[in-house]
Amino acid sequence: MRGPKEGFIEDIFVNKSLLRRKLRTNNLVFEDLVLGKQTRTKISIAYLQGIVNKRVLEEVKKRLSKIDIDGVLESGYIEQLIEDKPYSIIATIENTEKPDVAAAKILEGRVAILCDGTPHVLTVPRLFIEGVMTSEDYYVRPYYASFLRLLRVTALLISVFSPGVYVALQLYHQEMIPTVLLISMMGAREGVPLPVALETLLMVLTLEATKESGVRLPKTVGTTVSIVGTLVLGQAAVQAGIVSAPTVIIIAITAISEFVVPALVQGVVLYRLIILLLGSFLGLYGTTCGLIIYITQIITTESFGIPFGFPLTPINKEGLKDSIVRFPIWSLIYRPKAIEKRNIRR
Repeated sequence: MRGPKEGFIEDIFVNKSLLRRKLRTNNLVFEDLVLGKQTRTKISIAYLQGIVNKRVLEEVKKRLSKIDIDGVLESGYIEQLIEDKPYSIIATIENTEKPDVAAAKILEGRVAILCDGTPHVLTVPRLFIEGVMTSEDYYVRPYYASFLRLLRVTALLISVFSPGVYVALQLYHQEMIPTVLLISMMGAREGVPLPVALETLLMVLTLEATKESGVRLPKTVGTTVSIVGTLVLGQAAVQAGIVSAPTVIIIAITAISEFVVPALVQGVVLYRLIILLLGSFLGLYGTTCGLIIYITQIITTESFGIPFGFPLTPINKEGLKDSIVRFPIWSLIYRPKAIEKRNIRR
């Protein structure tokens, strides 16, 4: 992967210096404060004077000043205390461990929040489209970067909707499946004791359990558990007739697609379960309703007063140059107009 390999650490003073190395200008401002009555955790707000969105900056300061808590042990505490919609499945605050990503966002007029004791730096506001972007997109050729973004968007849709659509087609809309494929799928399901909805739900939960166990265990043991859970257990379950081969294939494709968009993984996992339940009870009508709910939440959400769906909703011609496709660097001469209103030219 092309790009800097350095990252933030748990020391806020080192993190400040890493940002200062990227932004060697007197306009880079750090405003320090302390949060947590017992932990007295050092917090720093970073922004570029003359470029930062003043309305967002004032809102960040206002929300931070209202925090009244015993301890702040990680930036996740701050994220949950200052976000726009605490009950939303989709996160409206970005976090990163890479100094180049934080610097790029500050250059667009955003505000960064550094917290002592964690390498995760928060940046606000956040746009939904950033979930399918990576820092490497700006270091490679625009055609390849655009292809990767389209691939991530496709993977996002597959990861969220494939189990629900699979169950809906099997239960309610078998006429939509090609005859040859339907015969093959019915033959694979012969002798399977569980209904297809329950079978798919159990496989999805097994996938999440396998991921969680692999993350929590030591690296060598976690790798072994992942291999056992995916290869040995899956193959044994199919041969024993407990689950069908098509279901295992759908869940495997879902898992691979999920890993393509790690920035959106929390929302993807929960929405996948919701779409699966809707597809189990209402068929494709339910999955369509789930899609409408998903899109509606994106276009009605704001992050510190900035439309979460920008530049797609509201649509912005200049912003579309750096959205699902990426235009050449030399054509990206304006900062996102939803974020920066004054100094919009880069």
